[in-house]
Amino acid sequence: MYDKVKYLPAGDSSLTMEFGNEISVKINGKIRNTVNAIESSPPEGLTELIPTYRSIQVLYDPSVIDYGDMVRSLEKILHSATDGGVDNYRIVEIPTCYGGEYGPDLEFVAKHNNLTVDDVIKIHTGSDYLLYMLGFTPGFGYLGGMSEKIATPRLQVPRTIIPGGSVGIAATQTGIYPIDSPGGWQLIGRTPIKLYDPLSEIPVLLNAGDYVRFTSITEEEYLSIKEAVEKNEYKVNIIHNGEVRLNVL
Repeated sequence: MYDKVKYLPAGDSSLTMEFGNEISVKINGKIRNTVNAIESSPPEGLTELIPTYRSIQVLYDPSVIDYGDMVRSLEKILHSATDGGVDNYRIVEIPTCYGGEYGPDLEFVAKHNNLTVDDVIKIHTGSDYLLYMLGFTPGFGYLGGMSEKIATPRLQVPRTIIPGGSVGIAATQTGIYPIDSPGGWQLIGRTPIKLYDPLSEIPVLLNAGDYVRFTSITEEEYLSIKEAVEKNEYKVNIIHNGEVRLNVL
């Protein structure tokens, strides 16, 4: 299926498949297709797949299959797979209240880039962001595709606590803190949606390969959505293959 895939041992029960040495939509598309192909025909002994920007960590049970046999099984799957499937993605809309107590660094981001606050909001909501991988905390998605017009360095001194739902910028990246946690990103807004709920049947809202679309809302709308989320009545707007689907939180 793909040339130049490298296999590297990563302990006695995992290996890494490397697809390149850069962050790109093309490489990440190959990774998503490969994950789909492996999940459709999983090798015996496979326990978990962890996709990242440019690689996949493959976890397996060494009492069932050894490193060499796992590599051969993966190679067989790759050679029989196709490049299709990257167009099968979701766009998840994330309502966000910008500025004020929800985004205390919004004015700094605007000043740093010689823009108005409204300009920053317009630019930030003007793109769909590819979720390359999950990490850092449960449900934290690393998003690509942010305009360099609003790129801003991290805080020199990280905050000890950032409220869950906070939307931030760090250099040329943007992302959402799913839970209360430390962090050094510039906070420009906050969403009332839960990205991580350990008590939910599906605890993580976003998946690698999804696209995130931020939509600007007022504080009144924020509080209304937050109340609906707490009652498990809010419906997340998800566009899948051009069709709108509402997922209840």
